[in-house]
Amino acid sequence: MKGERLQVKGGWRILLYALILTFHLSPFTLNAQNKKQLEKDKARVEQEIKRLNNDLANTKKSSRSSQKQINLLEKKIGERTKLINNLNGQLNLLNIRMAETEDSIRQMRTYIDSLKREYGRAVRVLYRQRGNINQMSLLLDPKAYNAAYLRMKYFRDYSRYRRRQAAHIRQKEAELNDVGLELQRQQHEHTSLMVQQQQQRAELSREQQQHQKHLKDSKQQEKKLQQQIAQKEKQKRQLQQQIQRIIDEEIEKARKQKAAANKGTGNSNNNATTRSNNSTSDADIVLSNDFASNKGKLPWPVSYTKVEREFGRYTHSSGGQNMNNGIDLICQSGAAVKSVFNGVVSRVFTCPDGTKGIIVRHGSYMTVYAHLGTVTVSEGTKVKTGQNLGTVYTNGSGNTEFSFQLWNGKTVQNPRSWLR
Repeated sequence: MKGERLQVKGGWRILLYALILTFHLSPFTLNAQNKKQLEKDKARVEQEIKRLNNDLANTKKSSRSSQKQINLLEKKIGERTKLINNLNGQLNLLNIRMAETEDSIRQMRTYIDSLKREYGRAVRVLYRQRGNINQMSLLLDPKAYNAAYLRMKYFRDYSRYRRRQAAHIRQKEAELNDVGLELQRQQHEHTSLMVQQQQQRAELSREQQQHQKHLKDSKQQEKKLQQQIAQKEKQKRQLQQQIQRIIDEEIEKARKQKAAANKGTGNSNNNATTRSNNSTSDADIVLSNDFASNKGKLPWPVSYTKVEREFGRYTHSSGGQNMNNGIDLICQSGAAVKSVFNGVVSRVFTCPDGTKGIIVRHGSYMTVYAHLGTVTVSEGTKVKTGQNLGTVYTNGSGNTEFSFQLWNGKTVQNPRSWLR
């Protein structure tokens, strides 16, 4: 019958809708799994960015190294880019889910519209048939009565089907509302992700600008440092030349004194002078021998924290080469400088960088103490082993670099071989 055909038709449509809904919901399950993984990755990247922020803050507080800050910023930019890519992945996934949800809504609306059309046709059929039964014919014609009975039974069955169909329509409309609410939630999530993405892109842009600034500052600082190194190495060469010149002058002065002592005349005064000079020469020989016998036993001239540069030729960071005629030491601020052996202060001079220098003669040997801030002796002062000569110079940055040299005549010695 027609009602039964409608029931069968409606049942197939319900089954078809269930299959369609199942087909569209299965990607939701997969998308939910992908979303969880993306959110997990996002949390990990955000944690890494937080750690890098802390490292960057600590670096700014505890270190002046621009390169370290640049490296941290590069890592941070990389992690920020990962976070933006993660947000893009979530947005793409959400766009797919929204498209699938909208497609499901369209199919559900189409199905509900078809149910409503069938419901309308059923109502119109019942309305048209409600006045077709003649009660008098039912009394006089048994066949008509049987037909009417069957018709009434059909109408009751059809009415029940109509009520079930109306209830089904209401159920599907409720499901449609739920799907609509889910779509609204997805749209809200999409807006939130878009805002996050814009914020992350703004942060990325700020970090890239900061990176460029640090890179520029680093290059400027490196250039300035290269200039400072070049200036320092120039001053070092000038100091080496200055000390070499002073050593030559001291040797020449000693030679002249010895020549004058050997010249001698018959004058009693000259003979007295000669004996005095010979005595001095003999004392120098004794002092020289005494100094030489203490090779490897001399005390360090200053307490130091680090050996900045050893004796010998070296290549400095600006690319050139230089010769270090002594040993350079990093000391505590205000460290006391002491004589390494008995002798006489033969020269107090000013270094090319404005600091002070002292040369102490030990017979034919001489020790040089450079980069002093204060000097407590003067030329001609006799000093003992361990006697205070002055203090190490400390510059505006708090750096204290002291230089010590040891000469035997015009031959420079490696201080390491003489100090204990």
